[in-house]
Amino acid sequence: MRKETFGVTKDGKTASLYTLENRKGMKAVVTDFGAILVRLIVPDHAGKCADVVMGYDTLEEYFDNDSFFGAVIAPNANRIAGARFSIDGVEYQLDANDGPNNLHSHKELGSHKRVWDAAEGDNSITFSLSMADGELGFPGNKKLQVTYTLTEDNELKLEYAGISDKKTILNMTNHSYFNLDGHDAGDIGGHVLTLHADTYTEILPGAIPTGKLVPVEGTPMDFRAPKKIGKEIDTDWDQLTMVGGYDHNWCLNGYDGSVRLVACTQNPSGSRTMEVCTDLPGVQFYAANGLTDRAGKDGARYGRRGALCLETQYYPDTANEPDFPSAVFGPDREYRSTTIFRFV
Repeated sequence: MRKETFGVTKDGKTASLYTLENRKGMKAVVTDFGAILVRLIVPDHAGKCADVVMGYDTLEEYFDNDSFFGAVIAPNANRIAGARFSIDGVEYQLDANDGPNNLHSHKELGSHKRVWDAAEGDNSITFSLSMADGELGFPGNKKLQVTYTLTEDNELKLEYAGISDKKTILNMTNHSYFNLDGHDAGDIGGHVLTLHADTYTEILPGAIPTGKLVPVEGTPMDFRAPKKIGKEIDTDWDQLTMVGGYDHNWCLNGYDGSVRLVACTQNPSGSRTMEVCTDLPGVQFYAANGLTDRAGKDGARYGRRGALCLETQYYPDTANEPDFPSAVFGPDREYRSTTIFRFV
């Protein structure tokens, strides 16, 4: 564990960087600003290291971060239709920041723009954040937590926890953008992806689920066998054209509360492979269709489809879909989840 100063926030708080490192050359650099994963240095089969996540060099650049690079999203990741939901007959209004809908809780005041409390471990760092009842529109006084652990098996493990004194929506994720050739390597169409999912949540314009779980078989959404991301991404099919490519939730097989392998991606040369394990029911596969040209770390330029996101989660708009797995947590139900990014 190594700690260093990252900078000072707009309201005068000092933000820090924490570096976790194992004996195999893998490093994870995280900051207490937004609980963001800033760098992930991973060796390939020959031992050559590369930073495989998009991000910025300076704290100031994360003040905008409109693409949520590396951030922990809380209290709720993804979209809520109409920016509202009800619990026990009480309606709660959120910020309408994605057309009429809510995306990632709040773009300016969400967890990705706050300094979290930090507690250092031997090979881990735990970030904690409190949110008051009604803050950002969500009920309950909430205590949120995420622990990053780097193992000797080249696993970056994220363990989330949340408690609330009222029933509320808790659905946290990490929004890292991965390119296994390196964060600056460009288009990920040649990456091969596997998703252990027989169905996905069909969407309407605005990327809000219809409520239907649709079989992937016979569609471009079928990644049950390894397939290049670019193979069918530009198919003239409404589910893809309305969001410019892949930006959907897959309903992961075997959901029973246990951590299991749900996804795998590999760079075109096969020199790096990342497995994703989680105990959650869904994953949002986003192919960075909406990522606009911008400066990134180390003088890099980032652009459209230069990375992929695998955001483990409860389904989008689960707050308004009673048949989806529930993300309502409160005094009688604590939120806990685990996601592992394992490099093999």
